[in-house]
Amino acid sequence: MVNSVYPCTITHVRTEPLRHSLRHRTYMWVIDPDRPPRMPWPLRLLARFDARDHFGGDEPTVRAGLEKFLAARGVDLAGGSVLMLAHARVLGYVFNPLTVYWCNDADGRPLCVVAEVHNTYGERHCYLLRPDASGQDTVGKEFYVSPFFPVDGDYRMRLPRPGERLNLTVHLERAGTRPFTATVSGERREVTPAVLLRAALRHPWPALAASAAIRIHGIRLYLRGLPVQPRPRHRPQEGMK
Repeated sequence: MVNSVYPCTITHVRTEPLRHSLRHRTYMWVIDPDRPPRMPWPLRLLARFDARDHFGGDEPTVRAGLEKFLAARGVDLAGGSVLMLAHARVLGYVFNPLTVYWCNDADGRPLCVVAEVHNTYGERHCYLLRPDASGQDTVGKEFYVSPFFPVDGDYRMRLPRPGERLNLTVHLERAGTRPFTATVSGERREVTPAVLLRAALRHPWPALAASAAIRIHGIRLYLRGLPVQPRPRHRPQEGMK
């Protein structure tokens, strides 16, 4: 399943204090960050994966940034494999609301999952997960993402390793309720120039479209009277931007 393209649908469903939903079609990549896909020129402009776009952005590779983040939390990959879900940099632009890293130990056994969250203010935060057999774990919310939710509550994340299907779910839980749910669902395609070109023609500048959709829906919520929550000062994690 390494180096695959997943045409997918991303949904955001908000239930409190008012109901609102977002549905966005795009495509994402699942890659081995140690051996990212290398497409023929000029298709490389549609599929770049840069270390500057992840973690602290100051390591030579994405893998090095991940290992630095994990080492600061007492986790050693010890040469184990990594699978990464992300948008690629397309025509010089990328925005990844959620990047997921599935990490195995040297014997190929699941070790941990890292969920890297980017907000629209250029900030990043990572959550270290120890999922159960269903791919699920719960972590406290520590990062300002939506301007309409304060930094409190928990995330219940179900992030099973992708196969022929990609099915991810993130619930925000606050005071016994689930006011927000995000899902990503898609079907695997083998990476070929034709598959990439077809996806790019259907969804040109996919990361830019995702960023624009988030901002447009934010404006709609503001116009409907949803109050904006104060944004706390961002304090980068160790090994993060």
